[in-house]
Amino acid sequence: MSFAMTLRKKSYLNLALCILLWASIPVASKKILVELNNLQMLFYSTVFSAIALGMLALWQRKCAILFQYSLRDFAHLSWLGFLGAFLYYVLLYGAFANTSAAEGFVLAYTWPILVSLLAVPLLGQRLTAVRLTAIAISFGGVVLIVTRGQMVSFQVENLSGNLLALCGAFVFALFSILGNRAKFDLTIAAFIYFCAALICSGMAVAVTGNLPLPSASVWGWILYNGLLVNGVSYLFWFKALEHGETFIVSNLLYLTPVLSLPLVRVFLNEPVHASAVSGLLLILAGILLQSWPKLAALTRFRNPAA
Repeated sequence: MSFAMTLRKKSYLNLALCILLWASIPVASKKILVELNNLQMLFYSTVFSAIALGMLALWQRKCAILFQYSLRDFAHLSWLGFLGAFLYYVLLYGAFANTSAAEGFVLAYTWPILVSLLAVPLLGQRLTAVRLTAIAISFGGVVLIVTRGQMVSFQVENLSGNLLALCGAFVFALFSILGNRAKFDLTIAAFIYFCAALICSGMAVAVTGNLPLPSASVWGWILYNGLLVNGVSYLFWFKALEHGETFIVSNLLYLTPVLSLPLVRVFLNEPVHASAVSGLLLILAGILLQSWPKLAALTRFRNPAA
């Protein structure tokens, strides 16, 4: 077995671990939201996320990179942190507090389609026929989930929670586009993101003036969410990107909501409606259709004689 092949297999192992952790987001969130609201949950979790990512930066001996960035760089990274590590999670956790774990998480994973829409005004990209078709298919999945299959009568359930999830997807799509423009070290960038989120969530909690101490069982989930889900998982993600093919790794990440559904059923004992499964399949179909031109180009590159 070649060294390159070994590294590639390790990258997919890291990706599998990352997907497993991120798929557990709705489970951990629901367990914590039993006693805390979304802002309180984010504050406690972000304390441990910032610590975990700071330790990761120390372990990788990257702390010196911090001194290479200008105040403008820190301001830009802090703005991205506000979007992707604070506002996104405020909306996502708020969605979990107001809708089912399965529906909220699946709707949050519409962000790749929203990236296509935002890429038109922000990146000057054209809306091709393939992209428009992909968006229409995924939008059908969203309507199916929001109406729980009652598409003809359009009877909406859990409207507030579903809207929060979709707003979160929009924020994460914006964060993704703006973040891809900037070329910073991934570990240091993630550390700054969560430091910014810690400051924002701390200020939000201070304004509300309410920060209860959770029970021992909830503390366990907070540690899991902060240290692993929003901390160590980034090590797995960066390692997967380092030695794997970026396009393939990024697309395999869409397996996350698929894996989350059985976790929700087992650990939360929540019913997973057929409309959520069907809607997820439509959303994934739209995402894969959107990725098809790149996948075809990658296949031709690997098999030039084909």
